[in-house]
Amino acid sequence: MKAELSLFFFIEVIGTIAFASSGAMIAIKKQLDLLGVIVLGVTTAVGGGMIRDLIIGNVPPALFQNPIYVLLAFFTVMILFVIVRLNQQIIASRSMATYEKVMNIFDAIGLGAFTVVGIDTAIFSGYGQYHFLTIFLGVITGVGGGILRDIMAGQTPYVLRKHIYASASITGAILYAVLLEHINGNAAMLAGACSVVLIRLLATHYRWNLPTATKNKS
Repeated sequence: MKAELSLFFFIEVIGTIAFASSGAMIAIKKQLDLLGVIVLGVTTAVGGGMIRDLIIGNVPPALFQNPIYVLLAFFTVMILFVIVRLNQQIIASRSMATYEKVMNIFDAIGLGAFTVVGIDTAIFSGYGQYHFLTIFLGVITGVGGGILRDIMAGQTPYVLRKHIYASASITGAILYAVLLEHINGNAAMLAGACSVVLIRLLATHYRWNLPTATKNKS
């Protein structure tokens, strides 16, 4: 149990840093001020978990009971803010391609980490027998912060428009839930998280998208 909790905490830390970085960089790109960067970065990191906790009645949400993840997100955001503030060329046009690649990796890692964390939280809360609920909570934990981030940044949520985003989370959540019945919990968790990251990176590289009702004109 201690090993499982350690892995759980480690994955939450990775997800928090990854999503906080993603949110902060979008805020910086939108030229928000320091408060805006902090709010967007922290919301991206903990927003999905807050929605999850409200759904299953874990109140107050974990981010208020144990603010370590809020603090971790805050310090991540501040470090990025200072780095960009002192090195303006980082966000220059010549660096945008690298920026997009780095942010995609951050976002993929955060999505994979929080998807499995959401399922584990549901199981620890006593809802393990409700597979649809645990999968749903895993997905909402993974995509919820990004949805709040995009709404606050004034753009269509990424999850609704590009590169197999929620679909990757759903696939990883289902894989984790299925494997959990047959193999070690840690192995199932890592397999679920890694599958999300892999699908996201492949979708971005090969420009995989779900079909739309109307065809885009080239």
